Amino acid sequence: MFSASDIRQLQYLGIEPAQAAQQIEDFRNGFPYMPVIAPATAGKGIVQVSDEEQTELVHLFDQWGGSRLKFVPASGAATRMFKSLYELRDTAKATPETDTFFKRLPDFAFYDDLMNVVKDAGHNNPQAVLNGLLEANGLNYGQLPKGLLKFHRYTEGSRTAFEEHLVEAALYAKDDKNVARLHFTVSPEHAGKFNALLKKVQPDYEKRYGVTYEITFSEQKKSTDTLAVELDNTPFRNADGSLLFRPGGHGALLENLAEIKEDIVFIKNIDNVAPDRLKPDTIHWKKVLAGMMLMLRSRIAAYLAELEQGVSSVKLKEIATFIAQNFCITLPEVEAGQYAALLYAKLNRPMRVCGMVKNAGEPGGGPFLARNADGSQSLQIVESSQIDLHDASVEKIFRASTHFNPVDVVCSFRDYKGGVYDLRKFRDPATGFISQKSKDGRTLKALELPGLWNGAMSDWTTIFVEVPLSTFSPVKTVTDLLRHEHQAEISD
Repeated sequence: MFSASDIRQLQYLGIEPAQAAQQIEDFRNGFPYMPVIAPATAGKGIVQVSDEEQTELVHLFDQWGGSRLKFVPASGAATRMFKSLYELRDTAKATPETDTFFKRLPDFAFYDDLMNVVKDAGHNNPQAVLNGLLEANGLNYGQLPKGLLKFHRYTEGSRTAFEEHLVEAALYAKDDKNVARLHFTVSPEHAGKFNALLKKVQPDYEKRYGVTYEITFSEQKKSTDTLAVELDNTPFRNADGSLLFRPGGHGALLENLAEIKEDIVFIKNIDNVAPDRLKPDTIHWKKVLAGMMLMLRSRIAAYLAELEQGVSSVKLKEIATFIAQNFCITLPEVEAGQYAALLYAKLNRPMRVCGMVKNAGEPGGGPFLARNADGSQSLQIVESSQIDLHDASVEKIFRASTHFNPVDVVCSFRDYKGGVYDLRKFRDPATGFISQKSKDGRTLKALELPGLWNGAMSDWTTIFVEVPLSTFSPVKTVTDLLRHEHQAEISD
């Protein structure tokens, strides 16, 4: 299948030939739909935490002295965020979104910067405004990642999404030595700009919040790129005959995540940040989720230690009940002598506590109960593309979903003895995605790896917790920055 030249290319990228061959098989065979059983709902897969319990969990986290880090996927340009503005510039086709953009232009945090670029043209020349915002000789917002865009305006100046994550980390992710650690995954072409911004703002935020930042960056590894194929599933080749590889999607970041050494890791998307007036809810609930992690992880460690020593049938039943009640896991049938080993395997895994918000019409995945290959049942975050919506019974399950995944995750991948799990062993390779793209005018098929919080964490111990909508404020289009929750100086 692969020539000597192909093998050299694979070796350069760090991709095993067998891995590339398996990707071609995945194109040929496709991926099965996720066998969802029911939506996870409040009280049935999603935990609702009482006020008293919230106080206890926040206290538990505040008293904990372990290491922690905030992990923020920040790769990729924000081009889709400005899709309507590109269309207006290129076709003169106005939409309600573009009308809103110009009507409320002064309300954007980047307004002053934009006016400095367009100068006298101002509002009287829409084309100049669009070029000034999107083009390289202006603000170049169409090609910058979201992390470098100014999201919120304050009296003392505007903040980028990157800066808002620095502030958040200082408020809930600093350790007992007041060190706040963050890790951002960035694209190679943007790394220099992130470092330049950090150098500019770090001293001010450290002084303002009384912390020392330890901030690291990484890039998506080339070894996680995936092969592209023709429509007949043969390798797609560039004009020079070389194989075409494409980024494997956010699931590729599992490799970056696996290199984190801290005890607890907070995961949050780069565009999901709130201004200061709305941060208290975010801070509170991050601590609730982390406290939930610590509480359950402690019980798991105790049970694992007991299982290693050998336990009674009564204790086995207690552990099975704990697994079912807290993680909604139903166990497959096994021989009596294998039951303890099964319980051990179900507990001896990486762990994640995921905030879930009530459906608000945002696109993306949601929480479901799904059937596993071994016959057991577990909690999964499932994208709509993973569900067979042509099956009426499955479509009914999907429509009954009440909550949405905002990517609000607290996780731990240290085992109870202090070792680190190999995260690659806990993903489901059958949960990838195949889509059609184009290159040089030719249609191709592209493969995305199992999503970072979908199939890449499929076999993790999972808890879903209901969190308020106030903790979720994504920015998918430029006018989302005009929503009430992104206007920093509006009083409640």
